[in-house]
Amino acid sequence: MIHLKFNYKNVLSFISDTKIQSYQDEIDQQYKTLFNKTGEGSDFLGWIDLPDNTSEDLIRNIERLAESLRQKSEVVVVVGIGGSYLGSRAVIEALNHHFAQLKQDRKEPVILYAGQNISEDYMSDLLEILDKKEYSITVISKSGTTTEPAIAFRILKNHLEAKYGKEEAQKRIVAITDKGKGALKQLSSEEAYETFVVPDDVGGRYSVLTPVGLLPIAMAGYDIKALLNGAKRMKSHIKSDYSIAKNPVSAYAAVRNELYRIGKTTEIMVNYEPRLFYFTEWWKQLFGESEGKENKGIFPAGVGFTTDLHSMGQYIQEGLRNIFETVLSVESPNAALKVPVDNNNLDKLNYIAGMPIHKVNLQAEMGTTLAHLDGGVPNLQVTIPKINEEILGELIYFFEMACALSGYILGVNPFDQPGVEAYKKNMFALLGKPGFEKETEEIVKRLN
Repeated sequence: MIHLKFNYKNVLSFISDTKIQSYQDEIDQQYKTLFNKTGEGSDFLGWIDLPDNTSEDLIRNIERLAESLRQKSEVVVVVGIGGSYLGSRAVIEALNHHFAQLKQDRKEPVILYAGQNISEDYMSDLLEILDKKEYSITVISKSGTTTEPAIAFRILKNHLEAKYGKEEAQKRIVAITDKGKGALKQLSSEEAYETFVVPDDVGGRYSVLTPVGLLPIAMAGYDIKALLNGAKRMKSHIKSDYSIAKNPVSAYAAVRNELYRIGKTTEIMVNYEPRLFYFTEWWKQLFGESEGKENKGIFPAGVGFTTDLHSMGQYIQEGLRNIFETVLSVESPNAALKVPVDNNNLDKLNYIAGMPIHKVNLQAEMGTTLAHLDGGVPNLQVTIPKINEEILGELIYFFEMACALSGYILGVNPFDQPGVEAYKKNMFALLGKPGFEKETEEIVKRLN
């Protein structure tokens, strides 16, 4: 039995249940296409089997290395971009103490990130911190030549070797890369880095349950077996019944596609817990990169309420009516804190004195949902009982499968990203990269 629940009652004033149920035949067919691996992008469907096929040996090796790095590192820098870091960061940030870096009794290393931007100030600030901390590096890149992480790793490798000497630096670098080719694989072999493999049949945005995500999560001190078990439970539930009535993945894929067909072209992921900010960022990449092609696709956006009710709330309430919301709702917090009584009551809050803060948050959530429905915004709800590794595993697999299924219904290949290369060609031309001389000439003419 899965913990996650999906509810679409708050879209039924916009689309009929008959329309939603009409997707069932197509959904049945697309599940067969996915599980039999016969559709577009079938070379990148290895993620489907990760919950079942991740070996005990691999888990033990990840846990062993994670423990070794934790023992000698105050900081672990994860170098990667896109799917190479967003999945692990989503899980780590969801499980972390909100102010983990300031805790004096902290036992686990702080996980920091590099290679997700090309900011000179960001990298300079990071080096300033690393000058004073014991640290290690996990570099994640299938090729080793992606510009952003390649620049960061070159800088950090030089810094690490200058700080510890080459021999010790080699013991503090772990590479997660291709099993047999590429610049990072070659460097790892030459420098004798510990390595893990990015599977050939798993794309970056679906890679959180591979070593790409599992190693950083384990280094942060979290239970990767529980994460995989949650994903395994969701996979089993999906395969047991494809019906829209009983399968939350089927229902979510059907509803969002029908909303898209009536003109709801932007989906806003809403959460009411700050620790889910990076989960929303991971979700945005998953759906944006999977569906946004061939001039099609729902635009994925994200907000954190109640904070963003004081900024984006106005637009959502009364702006262009091409949006719908998917609310990620958490039933129970991990802590207990109540609103205190104040004898003066100048802030007029005594009417909720003694009430748990989470209950106030849930009432804000319900009140906001009703207001947005009245404002013409369909609302979907994904509910989880609490935030832990097992439930996050369910949630990850739920969205991965829903994204794949939804993409196939939309009529696109959810496993490629041809548009990502466009900016790179222009950037390489502007930087004068060898082999791009013709492009450089053309782009200079455009700019002059």
